[in-house]
Amino acid sequence: MRNASYLQLALAGLLSWSGVAWAQDLQPLWVANQKSGIRLLLEAAGELERVPYSIQFSEFPAAAPLGEALNAGAVDVGGLGDAPYVFALGTGAPLKVISIVHAAGRLSTAIVVPKDSPLQNVADLKGKRIVTGRGSIGHFLALKALRGAGLQSSDVQFIHLLPSDARGVLDSGGADAWSTWDPYTAIAITQGARVLVNGSQLLSNNSYLAATGQAIESKRPQLEDFVKRVERAYRWANRHPDAYAAAQSRVTGLPRETHLESARNTRFQRVPIDDAVIEGLQATADLYFEEGITGKRIEVSQGFDTRFNEAADGPLLPAPSPAFGHR
Repeated sequence: MRNASYLQLALAGLLSWSGVAWAQDLQPLWVANQKSGIRLLLEAAGELERVPYSIQFSEFPAAAPLGEALNAGAVDVGGLGDAPYVFALGTGAPLKVISIVHAAGRLSTAIVVPKDSPLQNVADLKGKRIVTGRGSIGHFLALKALRGAGLQSSDVQFIHLLPSDARGVLDSGGADAWSTWDPYTAIAITQGARVLVNGSQLLSNNSYLAATGQAIESKRPQLEDFVKRVERAYRWANRHPDAYAAAQSRVTGLPRETHLESARNTRFQRVPIDDAVIEGLQATADLYFEEGITGKRIEVSQGFDTRFNEAADGPLLPAPSPAFGHR
């Protein structure tokens, strides 16, 4: 009996050590993050604790430079909206969507104007200047809103800038409207801007996790684990809107109440990669082609990996033992 006990202890120790060695062999996962994005969510939900591989974040001010980093292979995975993902695919890089989350009730993407602007509806934008990022979700919202009002993109002047520069242009009178997204929408409204139109009925409100082909081939276990952590973090945000708003406040510097209404009225839900999603993104890609934003028609079906549909339902990778000393 004693020999059996010794054998069990030895076997347990061997398995523990093999798990540590395996965890040490996992390569770091390089994640592209936008302000008030995935990193904030994962940290607030506690999903960056006891991860058996290193997660290294790179910060980006908007989806356009994030997509460029993905295309260049400078990062492994990143979160961006469906419209900017089309723009990223247009370069021909082998990117794949591995996870989609839908934000129901979210009013975060909007066209805003100065509070004393005479503009009252989308039709009033005819002949006006709209500042937004080229190929961004803000750009897509503006195009959809203009079409809905019977206008064409040629009826307005687009000024393409990153959010860090766009607000100054709006404030100085260099633009009449700004089509943007959170946290910049919340910041603009807090500082006195007025919403002309929001994207709740015009956009899919889907957020994508997109990975490089190289990362999918060489870091599949890490990516599957990361998808699960993001899914769990969004479920946490659904259950704890006050804590999520507080976490956003710490990053943006805005009062917690600024984020609280959106957090309480938004429900996040994972969406499987299926034909409906792909058809919806194809319509977005076709619109961009018609508007001359992309130089060619993009077949978006190449940009999805359905093998990750099941990843969010499985267990996490084993947590590292104290001996591993991760993070």
